[in-house]
Amino acid sequence: MSSVGGGEGQAGLAMDLSMENWMSHLPAALWDTPLYHLAIPGSHNAITYCLDMDNRSPVDLTQPDMLQKLDRYLKPIIRPFVYKWAVTQEFSIKRQLDCGVRYYDLRIAHRPNDSSTDLYFYHGVYTTVTVETVLQEIREWLDDHPKEVVILSFSHFQGLTSELHELLLDMIGNMFTSKLCPNMEPLTLRNLWSSGHQVIVSYEHAVASSHCEVWPPIPYWWANKCKAESLIEAFEHRKRHGRPGGFFVTGINLTEDLKYICTHPTESLKDLVMSTYPTLLSWVREQTPGSSVGSLNIIAGDFITESGFAPTVVTLNEKLLPRS
Repeated sequence: MSSVGGGEGQAGLAMDLSMENWMSHLPAALWDTPLYHLAIPGSHNAITYCLDMDNRSPVDLTQPDMLQKLDRYLKPIIRPFVYKWAVTQEFSIKRQLDCGVRYYDLRIAHRPNDSSTDLYFYHGVYTTVTVETVLQEIREWLDDHPKEVVILSFSHFQGLTSELHELLLDMIGNMFTSKLCPNMEPLTLRNLWSSGHQVIVSYEHAVASSHCEVWPPIPYWWANKCKAESLIEAFEHRKRHGRPGGFFVTGINLTEDLKYICTHPTESLKDLVMSTYPTLLSWVREQTPGSSVGSLNIIAGDFITESGFAPTVVTLNEKLLPRS
């Protein structure tokens, strides 16, 4: 079980806080704070730990035409290269939940030329596990953790017809039933616990507008940088213009460009991320949740089970506690 320890002289969250149950163990002074004013750890491209490694999956259709052609004819050479830069998380959804992550970036696809209605996740290639399987795992975990709340962000849909969107929305409703939280105020832990709601679903498609249990898309600040210093500079600029009113995500996930990949042929996305995490997490420690200009809410990253990412984010909530 993961836990976070505070430094000497800190109050509230300074005592060891179980990452597996961090929401239920927050000090009572934070139970009436809106969730969009708390600091919440998030997983960027959360379901890439199970990308199809057996070459059964084509490269996803968002990839450049040249890469798709090379993969078709030179798969043994191209596919390992794709995997190195496509995997953003290495551990299962349950492991991520145990580590304290409560926001999940879920990118949904229907595989081309698939006659079934099965839906998958994707990033570079498609996953081996279906969306239904992952949602079932989340449901089972929530049953065992009745005071934890998750935010599931469905977006970047690929190959879904209107019928498949409705199928997915029905699947979400049937899977989580009364755990689904409608768009309500005030959205606090105290109110969620009293109502039994544990799942907030945002859905980035117009078809969701007729479903009252689904929230609108959550803004995601993406810097599109491959250097930590450039990413931090971009976010500091955005912070000066103020935060959105509700949920929003600051994505500290780096984005490699073709030049970087070609000049680092033996490296992987994880190498890039781990080399920059000391700088990025140092910046995160300086941030403050809340409602003020410059405050942050959800902070999402890659390889979030590494380097104390989730505890670093959760500990920011100390700054919301009343001064004694």
